Amino acid sequence: MVERSLARASKHVFPRTVRFADIDSQGHVNNVRFLDYLEDARFGMLHVDLHKEGEETFKGLVVARHEIDYLRPLSFRADPVLVETWVTEIRPVRFTLDYEIRDDEEVFVRARSVIVAYDVENATPRRLSQNELTYLRRFA
Repeated sequence: MVERSLARASKHVFPRTVRFADIDSQGHVNNVRFLDYLEDARFGMLHVDLHKEGEETFKGLVVARHEIDYLRPLSFRADPVLVETWVTEIRPVRFTLDYEIRDDEEVFVRARSVIVAYDVENATPRRLSQNELTYLRRFA
């Protein structure tokens, strides 16, 4: 089970609508679709929000690992769920994000992703920039 490493970390909160296409034949969000929820939240945190702030967004990131604990089924609903994301580890070339997909009463999923900074042009890992490190520390 993914442990919650930093209970006091600042969290990025991304409201995610449950789409009809997310629902499987059993009437709940299919397990694989939760990866989309994590991706949407991660993109919001590392690209959209920075762009809105007029800051440079993260460039060249790859997911090295996902770990997901499915705690409760999530059914179709009108209100969005919240994908809360925070940073639990920062290294020179990678960082770890922890997530909870939840509403005000229940946690449906806990997850963790290891993200590697990547130089697309040279197809090699790269060091995180000072700006990237500073931004990540806001959520650590």
